[in-house]
Order: sequence, then C-alpha cells, then structure tokens
Amino acid sequence: MSHIVEASGDDERELVKDLVKGDQNAFNLLYQKYSSLIYRKIFLMTKYEHIADELLQDIFLKIWSNRANINPDKSFKAWLYTIAQNVVYDYYRKLAHDKKMQDYFIESFNNLYSETEDYLLNKERNAILSAALETLSPKRREIFKLCKFEDKSYKEVADILQISPSTVSNQLVAATKSIKEYVFLHSQEFLMICIGLYLRK
Repeated sequence: MSHIVEASGDDERELVKDLVKGDQNAFNLLYQKYSSLIYRKIFLMTKYEHIADELLQDIFLKIWSNRANINPDKSFKAWLYTIAQNVVYDYYRKLAHDKKMQDYFIESFNNLYSETEDYLLNKERNAILSAALETLSPKRREIFKLCKFEDKSYKEVADILQISPSTVSNQLVAATKSIKEYVFLHSQEFLMICIGLYLRK
C-alpha cells in the first residue's frame, strides 16, 4: 500500500496550483495522497478489483487532462470524489447497453421487479418514487397510494372510489408496472443494483 502524504490545506492548495500549471510532480504527490482513498470508494461501488483498478486510472487520467479547469480555492478532495462518482456511473451506463446484460435483465425481469418493490418502499428514496407517481393517471396514482401507503384492501379501496375490486386490482398491477419501469430507466442507484446482480450471477 502506498504511503499517504500528509499535507495542510495551504500545502495542498499549492500542489493543486502547480497541478493546474502542468507540474507532473504535483500530480504524482496528489495521486499518492488520494489514490488509496479513491480506490476504496470505487471498490465499494463495483465490488471487483480489476474494475476498480481500471476506473482508478481513468479517474486520474481525467484529472490530468482537465487540470486547467481545477479551481485551487475549492476543495480538491470534493472535486476528486465527484469525478470518481461520475466515472463509475459512466461505466455502469455503458455496461447497461451490453446486449448480454440486456438479455439477462429481460429473462430476470420478475426478480428485478421484486428488487424494485423493496427499493421503492424505502422512505429514503421518496424523490424517485414521487417522480414515478407523477407519470400515472390521477385514479391510478390514488389507487397505488391507498393500497401501498395506507395498506388498504382491494375492497376498502373499491368502496372509497366507488369502483369494483377487480378494477382496483387491475389498476394497481398497471401502476406498479409503470412505476418499476420508470425507476429502472431513471434511477442510477437502481441501475447499479441491477448490474450488480448481473455481475454476480
């Protein structure tokens, strides 16, 4: 494991200023300081050493290529973490276009739906669920909320909305399918969950 260079905020700011000017030694010192931290972050997101190794090199290559755009007066660590996260997400987005993985998703769609159900009902993810709900018709959205959020039976919902229980059932199935498809297409986090399932099969 490489030795991590300790530096004060002022020292690091000077290193970043030198990096912006194209100083290779400054780049090497910043790499030495942060590469292990970034590697651990990538590995937690990908779970594979060879992928983490490859993406780590991509990240620092981007840093060197975009050094002129770095603001030395802002947190280099925060900027570096943002670059790392974007590189990992780009990797996953490219992987999602892989034909074999798409075929796997189609074959395993029922299992992925089960994963989505748990994902959706986690209160920490209200934003993506709220956005998905807005794509539904008013009646379908209300049925979903009554059944899933208020845990009402089909008969109770049917009585409230003055429709048949079978209509409630059909509308709930359609609403759930639409919401899960929305999450599948729009959530980076869930995309990573799905790809993680694929990589582990």
